Amino acid sequence: MDIKDLLAAAIKDAAQKAIDNGTLKPGTLPEVMLEVPPQKEFGDFATNFAMQSARSLHCAPRQIAQAVVDNLDCASVDKMEIAGPGFINFYLKQNWTADLLAGILAAGENYGNLPANGLGRVQVEYVSANPTGPLHVGHARGAAVGSAMVNLLRAAGYDVESEYYINDAGNQMNNLAASVNARYLQLLKLEEMGGVPADLTVKQLDEMPTGIPFPENGYHGYDIIETAQRIIRIYGKEFVALEEKERLAKFLEIAYKEKLAGLKEDLEAFGVTFDVWFSEQSLHDADKIREACKFLEEKGCVYEKDGAKWFNSTAYGDDKDRVVIRDNGVSTYFAADIAYHRNKFERGFDRIINLWGADHHGYIARVKAAVSALGFDADKLEVLLLQMVRLYRNGDIVKLSKRTGETITLRELMDEVGVDAARYFFCMRSLDSQL
Repeated sequence: MDIKDLLAAAIKDAAQKAIDNGTLKPGTLPEVMLEVPPQKEFGDFATNFAMQSARSLHCAPRQIAQAVVDNLDCASVDKMEIAGPGFINFYLKQNWTADLLAGILAAGENYGNLPANGLGRVQVEYVSANPTGPLHVGHARGAAVGSAMVNLLRAAGYDVESEYYINDAGNQMNNLAASVNARYLQLLKLEEMGGVPADLTVKQLDEMPTGIPFPENGYHGYDIIETAQRIIRIYGKEFVALEEKERLAKFLEIAYKEKLAGLKEDLEAFGVTFDVWFSEQSLHDADKIREACKFLEEKGCVYEKDGAKWFNSTAYGDDKDRVVIRDNGVSTYFAADIAYHRNKFERGFDRIINLWGADHHGYIARVKAAVSALGFDADKLEVLLLQMVRLYRNGDIVKLSKRTGETITLRELMDEVGVDAARYFFCMRSLDSQL
């Protein structure tokens, strides 16, 4: 609240005090209008409040003005004068700005924040990228918008918890391990063939005759080569003698920890932190996915067809039913999402906000259908979609990184553009507009 708002509130409070102590008769008080006088000798602020309230209070304006002056309590006011038919001129203390600054400093990070509003707990889940490589420019938009939203809700008095859903289960993690394994063996083979070029690129490595194929669904990012190089620096050829299954398990453990740590480090540098990092794998380990599917099956919301189990999401507004357990007995990604959202509501959130990429548009109806079938209020789940991001340099669209020839990463964006400028640009446009 600035000095003008403080003074206006103090004037209204003074008038109310005069009514309460019998100096003025009861009546409706108008809004206080404050103006800066054209000449400094008439004060810093002036108001015609007394004249505006004369009719409703059934009293002469100068009497109302005197009652306000007698009852006003505002530490920033040095003196007051009643002028003409009932104007009140206010002269502020010379050090009122210092007092205001002292109050701001005393409040610290809480300055300007509203008190707790008691409207329940809110969860905001955003970014939630797979821990298989560095975050790119598209993720950066979700990170900037999500963290700004969390900060704004907290400042407005909401009880907010921010969450990152780690997609650390399923084929993407197996592909990560297989990708690191291939690069590890390829780099060792290059050393045997005469050494690894200092400026090695992904394209060069793919074209070199190492005799070791790269997995069809592998991750081609340069960061996978960097991971393999770090493993070689630390462990050398230690893993070569292992059975492939055991070696993959080792590489999955090493790469997962490294990638997740990298995500956290980049996000923190971007001014983004999370209260909770929720592992998808934890749902599998605790058998929560099967448990959720069984719950829906017992409610009659899941049926069997062609050897698979289907959720009848059309009964809850979706355009078609969805598989939750494949014919091979393996749960789908959607089944994990059902269990995850069940977990969210069971944690007692009154409002859940998900920030997803625009490519997830068709996913909203099925998740809301699952929430309803689970017995929760789907209206308490809000999904916000982020449109695509294009990066320009010197007027030309930038598709590839200068360093790696691949996608521009969040780290490169921060280094080239700066954190504050990048966050500002990501937040300056509506989420549903391409940026």
